[in-house]
Amino acid sequence: MGKAKTTIKKIGRAERASTHRAARRKNGPLIDAAGKAAEIADQPPLIAISVVTILVGALARRPAVTRSGVRMLASHLLATGVKTVLKSSIDRTRPARALRGGHHIGKGDGADDTTLNSFPSGHTAGAVAVAQAVATESPRAGLPLQAAAIAVAALQPSGGKHYWSDVLAGAAIGWAAERVANAGLRIAEATVKSALDRTDGLEPPALATPT
Repeated sequence: MGKAKTTIKKIGRAERASTHRAARRKNGPLIDAAGKAAEIADQPPLIAISVVTILVGALARRPAVTRSGVRMLASHLLATGVKTVLKSSIDRTRPARALRGGHHIGKGDGADDTTLNSFPSGHTAGAVAVAQAVATESPRAGLPLQAAAIAVAALQPSGGKHYWSDVLAGAAIGWAAERVANAGLRIAEATVKSALDRTDGLEPPALATPT
């Protein structure tokens, strides 16, 4: 156990050092523009995109698109819920703040100070959850979104917002949330289909024969 703890501490120090170097580095205009574009992975935009997808599918009478939108929304909301609980339970200074006052991680008290909400990466969790939701319905359509989710995750340390462990945790949350949401939706679909099949199988009551 002693060697394991020592190894974990070394990995943690190396991670913090590399992230702090990235946070100190001045980004070029391309990286800055990409960082701003990555804000589409914030909660309100992803929820809006999911709802629009549902509406487009319903209006165009395309069940696959509607299912994809529902899966996107359910996966994102589940990932956001898990992320929110962890953020309120763990205080970790974001890299940009750690450069000024040092790094700290410990039990959280639900503080509203966003500079203490580094763990996990919510942008990564949401982006991965939505991308995986689309890929489950259509692997080909999901490929560009999965690539975009990777880009969102990769940009987090360079902006001093997250450590790599925050990003990896966010990606794991997003992936797991989509798996759970997908399983739940499949069960719901099967239940509704079974109920409709039973209803269709009922014979209409016989009419009384007049005497």
